Amino acid sequence: MILRRRFWLPFGIAVALLLLFYSGTTRDIYSWAGAGRSARRPHFDKNVIDDEGYFWRRLPTHYPVKDMKPLPTGRPRKLPKIQTNFGKESPKDAATRKQRQEAVKKAFIRCWDSYKAKAFMSDELAPISGKSKDTFGGWGATLVDSLDTLWIMSLREEFEEAVAAVVDINFTISSLETVNAFETTIRYLGGFLSAYDLSGDQRLLRKAREVGDMLYKVFDTPNRMPITRWDFDYASQGGQQVANEAALLAEVGSFCMEFTRLSLITGDPKWFDATERVREVFEEQQSSTQLPGMWPFTLNPREKQFAFDNTFGLGALADSTYEYLPKMYALMGGLLPSYQNMYEDSMKTTTKHNFFRPMVPDTADILISGTLHTVKENDKMTLDFEHEGQHLVCFAGGMLAVGGKLFEKAEHLEAARKLVDGCIWAYKAMPLGIMPETFFMAPCKSATECEWDESLWKRAILHQAGEKDLTNMEKADEIISKSRLPKGFTQITQAKYILRPEAIESVFILYRITGRPDLLESAWAMFEAIEKNTKTPLANAALSDVTVASNPPKTDSMESFWMGETLKYFYLIFSEPDLISLDEWVFNTEAHPFKRLVR
Repeated sequence: MILRRRFWLPFGIAVALLLLFYSGTTRDIYSWAGAGRSARRPHFDKNVIDDEGYFWRRLPTHYPVKDMKPLPTGRPRKLPKIQTNFGKESPKDAATRKQRQEAVKKAFIRCWDSYKAKAFMSDELAPISGKSKDTFGGWGATLVDSLDTLWIMSLREEFEEAVAAVVDINFTISSLETVNAFETTIRYLGGFLSAYDLSGDQRLLRKAREVGDMLYKVFDTPNRMPITRWDFDYASQGGQQVANEAALLAEVGSFCMEFTRLSLITGDPKWFDATERVREVFEEQQSSTQLPGMWPFTLNPREKQFAFDNTFGLGALADSTYEYLPKMYALMGGLLPSYQNMYEDSMKTTTKHNFFRPMVPDTADILISGTLHTVKENDKMTLDFEHEGQHLVCFAGGMLAVGGKLFEKAEHLEAARKLVDGCIWAYKAMPLGIMPETFFMAPCKSATECEWDESLWKRAILHQAGEKDLTNMEKADEIISKSRLPKGFTQITQAKYILRPEAIESVFILYRITGRPDLLESAWAMFEAIEKNTKTPLANAALSDVTVASNPPKTDSMESFWMGETLKYFYLIFSEPDLISLDEWVFNTEAHPFKRLVR
């Protein structure tokens, strides 16, 4: 009996421990999938998971996965807190903040009402003519992109109407012959997933699964690398596909957040498997490109060749691949440590080679993210740097701020501060208070030696214009006058503003992380400038030239990200800090918040 007691006691303890283990690990990855600090709710809808009626699921799979990569198990790690502890707000400050928040909401409602009246179910409203556009498949991009904004702004009646409408979107046909798989993922799949995470509405999960099954076909290639510019009709007819020979970095490396979140919610690992295979290729290639640590703008997914292109940066063509590295780590509660390694390796190279301090009249301590080319001469590799700034690359400040907090890297937070301040400076320096799309600036002699030198600035303008005589100050003055160059800028290559969100995105993130009150004032100045200059009788329109002093020319365009991203970030920066807390949510590159796995 003593022997039996010794056997059964440890056995009983072992069984209890196993039960605890499975309740806290294998099961955890699903129970924590929508956790946050809110009450748990079921995340499995058997009808969604097993519904064979989806058109895209019925098509044949030509290159099936034989060794499916499972979702990681275990409880999420306790990660460092991202948001700062905000102190008590004075009644005056609260009143000002709420007034500003209401102004942003009013601007959104105005755009929403016009979209609903004149372009509902289409991709975009043309904000001047009032016509509709189908630029992203004809699946209602603005409608889907705006779902979570409606919820966040507590527009419940409008949200219910929108959800009832999206149920009828037909993803078996498209207005486009070639579909951009990346744009479809961030707008549609991201939009449905976020709206589901916020509301729990199962209709949205069904649409997310439907879009997910469609996009999964992009990966049905011999090497399971995705087709970024996708022949929709050929795929819908069951045709065999191969990955592109040339594709853009951002369009290959930016599926992981949306696909992983869909796998977490449904419990089906196939989407996670698809992007985990891509991640492994990126990790393998990271140290063997022409600039080790970073990936070039152009890749060959078909051959998994990443070393032929010589252009590197964080801006257009590359952005969200880098952005998703710390965000995936946060999304998965630290259960995928490879993302931390890849982020740290990439930022080690980026912070060393891609940022520069521009020479500006007020000697502000700011940074701009530029573009780098590797040049091989006589078997020796040299670096050729372009001192170009982009509105789009303003996202980088927010990325480094999040990464700096998650991985406790003070130098990343400091770089984030200077990058965000650089974008704010570019807004303030322009006559309308709105930053241009792309521009060039003269670099300082060094990070510490940066006194303003007007003659040096003018020589840089002449050089940028391709002039041979860099002493011709009259010619420099002529260029400055003709191009309407504010001091500090050497060339404005694209003077347009297309209602982009990246600057306010990083201002919002840095504010939530630091609590700096001046960021609220900067955000409000940005909003007022944008609203004043882009407003039309119907909504808001892109600008073709922000260098003019007044009455900027408008273009008949309002991309879905205006309501899905830009106005959302303006609204959130003037919200209570617990509304979409960065410690509970993580944004995809289209500003759709997903619930993080948190302990």
